[in-house]
Amino acid sequence: MEVLPGVFVSNVATDEWRPDPEVPGTEMHELVHDSTVYAGLTRIASVDGPLDWTPGQRETIHVLEGAVRIEFADGSLIELKPGAIASFAAGTVMRWHVTVPFKELWTLT
Repeated sequence: MEVLPGVFVSNVATDEWRPDPEVPGTEMHELVHDSTVYAGLTRIASVDGPLDWTPGQRETIHVLEGAVRIEFADGSLIELKPGAIASFAAGTVMRWHVTVPFKELWTLT
C-alpha cells in the first residue's frame, strides 16, 4: 500500500494474496512495482513437484518460512532456510524444491 508518494508499507502477515501468473501454484503479495524495482512476498502452501524459475532481472530473496533446495543448470545445489538471503543474476536457470509452508520476501531490480 502506498501511504505517501513513493512510500510503500505492508506486513508479512498480509491477507492480500493473489495467484502469481509467472509461477503456477504460488501466491504473491505485491508491495511495489514501478520502472526500477519490483518487490513483494511469495507464499507456497502446497507443491506437486519442483518449480522451474528463471528471473528476467536480478532477484534477491529473504526466506521467511519453510525451506528451499535450489538446483542450478550446472547441477550445483544450495539450500536456504528461514533467515537466509540470496541473490540471483537475471537469466539464472533454477529448479526449486520447496518445503512448505514457504514464504519469501523478494525484490527484482
